[in-house]
Amino acid sequence: MTLCVRIIPCLDVDAGRVVKGVNFKNLADAGDPVEMASLYSAEGADEITFLDISASANNAPTTLDVVRKTAEQVFIPLTVGGGVRSVEDVDKLLRAGADKISINTAALNRPELISEIAQRFGQQVLVLSVDARRAATESGFEVTTHGGKVSAGLDAITWIKQASQLGIGEILLNSMDADGTKSGFDLQMIKAVRSVTSVPLIASGGAGKLEDFEAALVAGANALLAASVFHFGTFKIIDVKNFLSNRGYPMRLESNS
Repeated sequence: MTLCVRIIPCLDVDAGRVVKGVNFKNLADAGDPVEMASLYSAEGADEITFLDISASANNAPTTLDVVRKTAEQVFIPLTVGGGVRSVEDVDKLLRAGADKISINTAALNRPELISEIAQRFGQQVLVLSVDARRAATESGFEVTTHGGKVSAGLDAITWIKQASQLGIGEILLNSMDADGTKSGFDLQMIKAVRSVTSVPLIASGGAGKLEDFEAALVAGANALLAASVFHFGTFKIIDVKNFLSNRGYPMRLESNS
């Protein structure tokens, strides 16, 4: 059975509000997370990804209240990340209504956390979020943390290969160079990741025109995540789905309302 390509709006949440900038700088307020998640669900989003960007940077826990309220309104898979540091954090988020959990910094600090979460809850709940940028490493890409501010001192492709063997269910690959620029996904990075793992790959960072989404699929992505083009009205989710459907990609076209 051919799986449908998923279109996933991303809500970057800072202090309880959705924000969006360019390369994680100059953040502009984009709205209320619960309202926006409900809207995107009604517009036909396949999933919602909710990243608490202040939680990781400030060593704060993810806002359970916002997750709970969103889960009450939205009946498509909800992935939550930011500030997840332990098996207990995952347990709390799943109980609050998250379907999947995204981890980044905590897994870099202690890779065995990946195996612990996968063994307790199953691989399908675990998304490895990788904020990567171009650098003088073996593959040409390095891992960053804290919204791209800090280098993890690790080759991104080496890290993804290691994490894939530890039991992740999905990879959320965010190009820090392309993030918010609307200049297109980093196709070279997507290809490099696809060459070392068969784990489902969500491409993120750089969507600006409809053709960009197809280019990421050709490069090896299984799902496509975007923020700016949806938040600020460049496209509706159905525009992307119709474009890709017309290009022959299997899409779920009915709405969730």
